[in-house]
Amino acid sequence: MSQNPAVHGSFVVERSYAAPPQRVFAAFADPHKKKSWFAASDTHEIVAFEDDFRIGGTERLHYRFGADTPFPGAMLTNDGQYYDIVAERRIVTASRMVIEGRPLSVALVTIELRPTDTGTDVTCTFQGVFFEGADGPVLREQGWQVLLDRLGHSLTV
Repeated sequence: MSQNPAVHGSFVVERSYAAPPQRVFAAFADPHKKKSWFAASDTHEIVAFEDDFRIGGTERLHYRFGADTPFPGAMLTNDGQYYDIVAERRIVTASRMVIEGRPLSVALVTIELRPTDTGTDVTCTFQGVFFEGADGPVLREQGWQVLLDRLGHSLTV
């Protein structure tokens, strides 16, 4: 019997937004704003989204994949906790992702905000371990690129 090893991966995604740090931070801190860019999508149905934005607070996202996805009807859960929050500067979370009851990954994500002359620079640092059958670091990085692009769009509307 062979077992696949856990795969470790890390990456950094950077974005610059023409919005002040207060507005960018609010897009993470306000559950309604965060849901619009972080959870909502036409590829899945949100089953649950809860966000208790405080140190020790939890973040829960449960959704069912749509019919036109690689996992039609499958339930994905991402349960996390906030470990550090510094207003308008830093957010650190740790989370566990599961699909249909099978663990995919455990991750530590650090979001850093830096004011600039034209708005805010955001750095997302991801460190994680991926288990058998998981998406892996390359696809997860693509996912974070999409999320941060969606954040940028949400700041312009």
